[in-house]
Amino acid sequence: MSDATPDFDGRLSVVVPVRDERENVATLLAEIHEALAGLGELEVLYVDDGSRDGTAEALVEACARYPRLRVVRHSEVCGQSAALRSGVRAARFPWVATLDGDGQNDPRDLPALLALVSPGRRAPGLELVAGHRVTRRDTWLRRLSSRVANGVRSWLLGDRTPDTGCGLKVFGRDFFLALPYFDHMHRFLPALALREGGGVVSVPVSHRPRAAGRSKYGVGNRLWVGIVDLLGVAWLQRRMRRPVLAPPPGGGARAPSR
Repeated sequence: MSDATPDFDGRLSVVVPVRDERENVATLLAEIHEALAGLGELEVLYVDDGSRDGTAEALVEACARYPRLRVVRHSEVCGQSAALRSGVRAARFPWVATLDGDGQNDPRDLPALLALVSPGRRAPGLELVAGHRVTRRDTWLRRLSSRVANGVRSWLLGDRTPDTGCGLKVFGRDFFLALPYFDHMHRFLPALALREGGGVVSVPVSHRPRAAGRSKYGVGNRLWVGIVDLLGVAWLQRRMRRPVLAPPPGGGARAPSR
């Protein structure tokens, strides 16, 4: 693992994975730019994960309006984790913020997350700030399944995170890219970050009803795949050994332990 990410200095890459979200592109982009208008340097990367509904065309139109918008496109559907990784790899700045492209995350919550990694406020070793949707605006079945899944995950992995499924997150770019990558890994970022010695904190954020489009997830493709992934991450945790390096012979500066 590389050295710790430096404190946030106003340079931010916002990564938004999308698939078939044509109706939400324009509204969410306007909200992102309004919420982060005071930043020193901002780029927004939309990752189109093989959309077939006109999302690609909507993003082409948006690029003419927003010069800080960049688009990465998968030729076929690869999944949210792959889209997230493509966006982070393309990011130019050391800190990355993410949010879902369906409009249910409110970009106005991002400044509160960014404040926690700013100079003078950042806790030692903090590498991931995760949103916690205190009041969910989903169906009762999705709320119930999420509550059960979060409880089981927290008990088994000990990640001390009440809501790993929230798309609102802030993390160091290089730190993220050094984490083990696998399909669906975006659901386990707090546990993976802790495994690598990074600090994690959760922040209450708002959650909005979906205004347009359809969810790509149901109980089935969350529950059964999630069980397999959960067991895999638990295995990764048990296999982790983080050495503490001794000073070099004859003294000198101590090398970082991660």
